[in-house]
Amino acid sequence: MENVVVGSARTYADNIKLVLLFSIPFVISFLIPVFVSLPTFVSVGGIFLRSASIFINLNLYSIAVIVISIFISLLFLSFAYVAINLIVKARRTRTKNTRAMLARIEVYTGKVFVLFLVYTFIIALVNLLGYYVHMSSILTPIVGFFAFLPLFFAPSAITIDNKGIWRALVDSTKLLVKAPQYFVEWIVLLVVILSLVDLASVVFGGTALSGYVSLVISTLFVLPYFVIFQAEAYMYRFPLLRH
Repeated sequence: MENVVVGSARTYADNIKLVLLFSIPFVISFLIPVFVSLPTFVSVGGIFLRSASIFINLNLYSIAVIVISIFISLLFLSFAYVAINLIVKARRTRTKNTRAMLARIEVYTGKVFVLFLVYTFIIALVNLLGYYVHMSSILTPIVGFFAFLPLFFAPSAITIDNKGIWRALVDSTKLLVKAPQYFVEWIVLLVVILSLVDLASVVFGGTALSGYVSLVISTLFVLPYFVIFQAEAYMYRFPLLRH
């Protein structure tokens, strides 16, 4: 019996070409630090917005690039989540995705997109409010972490079990409480791998380019694996499918 880590790696290897195709949203997000470098910064494979620069360096051009890039990347990211979940479901159940299921990809993508968009809005709002009370460095990660918890299994619940947005959030939370080990494995493994990628980028790419090298590697090869991990973990709630 394989565990989630091994199962995710096998699905990743078997679908490597499609996985790279699903990395499109992460590549689109790369446009933000390239065209709007001052209010943003790259760290450990992620793109972040400097709260203090929002009111100083942000202009209409910067806002347009950031908003459009985020909107498009979230849309593609939602599609990637849906597609990967369908692949995992087909592999675990040993069935082909039906035409009716494929026809609902747009519906699934729309629901997942709403989840990610609301989450992004919450983080941005908390970041701005935190800046006014000089607590953004504390509030943003705390709210971001706890707001992410209900989202962990939600895209899988929407795609695999055809659930509504609210039902998916509720069931995702219940599953997270019932089987927290998958989330713990996911976040520990993610931190370790991203840290190693960041370290390797500094060693081989130099300090000046390390952030961008780490971002490219993480977005193209690392993060898609962890999307697969979430889908595999969701399927593991069925003991029979663990084999």
